[in-house]
Amino acid sequence: MSHSSQPAILLLEDGHVFHGYAFGKLGTTSGEICFNTGMTGYQEVFTDPSYYGQVLIMNSVHVGNYGVLDTDVESESVKIRGLIGRNLEELFSRMMAQDTLQSYLEKNNIVGIEGVDTRALVTYIRTQGAMNCIISSDGKSVEELKAIMETVPHMGGLELASKVSTEEPYFIGNPDAPKKVSVLDFGCKRNILHSMAERGVYAKVFPAKTPAAEVLAFNPDGIFISNGPGDPAAMDYAIDTIKELTKAEKPMFGICLGHQLLALAHDIPTYKMHHGHRGLNHPVKNLLTGKSEITTQNHGFGVDPEAVRKADHIEITHVNLNDDSIEGIRVKNKPFFSVQYHPEATPGPHDSRYLFDQFVSMM
Repeated sequence: MSHSSQPAILLLEDGHVFHGYAFGKLGTTSGEICFNTGMTGYQEVFTDPSYYGQVLIMNSVHVGNYGVLDTDVESESVKIRGLIGRNLEELFSRMMAQDTLQSYLEKNNIVGIEGVDTRALVTYIRTQGAMNCIISSDGKSVEELKAIMETVPHMGGLELASKVSTEEPYFIGNPDAPKKVSVLDFGCKRNILHSMAERGVYAKVFPAKTPAAEVLAFNPDGIFISNGPGDPAAMDYAIDTIKELTKAEKPMFGICLGHQLLALAHDIPTYKMHHGHRGLNHPVKNLLTGKSEITTQNHGFGVDPEAVRKADHIEITHVNLNDDSIEGIRVKNKPFFSVQYHPEATPGPHDSRYLFDQFVSMM
């Protein structure tokens, strides 16, 4: 645990207040509250661009106990807006670790709170649904925080992908690799790109708002639509680009936000989930093989199940065994497919990495 005696406040949008102690940077932060059920991989989770704009509850009782390492990241910086934990640890026991979680959060300007009954808090969010929250450790009163809460934007309708996308195109992999892929970066995790490079793919990663003509000018064998944060329905620019790219009829693979955008480009609406899926243990059934996979997930929006089931041009390939939500689709008679979960699974089980092989074989 932290040795801080500085009190901190967690205020929920509905007025509920939780008290704890400061961790990370002293200050005030806000965003949509969400929770991750994973027992490990906290640094990869914190640096996943899909968490941009969110305040994260970690369900695991001890977070920070194995320190931090430069290589355990999915982007160049921490993307969460704030961190909530039961025991956020300053001491660590991993010989390879380079720093403490406390120092890491301070360097990345992340405000945290520890000493919170996270079991009770997660139970509450599961019941009441996702909502905005504020963490404050700089002496502000609850009344002051309630006034700030009025200014915090809701996730529904927010376009955030362009804020975490690369500003300039860049390359991943061996230029002499047998396959080339154009990547639309809406907040792509590094290990997704590494998973493709390991399979003989040379990728060019494009900023979120790159025109379709420029994406195709790379003469790719396939097109990848990445994960990322925010409301997919607010991304008209991306939906229009994907519609244009489908005309080339090159193999196309989408993950998470990319799954939602592929659906929207084929006239299937999305919706905001009650509290989303975030963790390393979500069971998904592959309807094409009859086999189940344990998957890594991080999303607060989903593809409309009723609309998908009514669509003659879409086939459902994967479903969530907990709530029957749509976890995978393919476009009939076209080389386009997507999944809602993260097959690279860093952290998490590697049950689903066959999807990268499937993408490469399609090319």
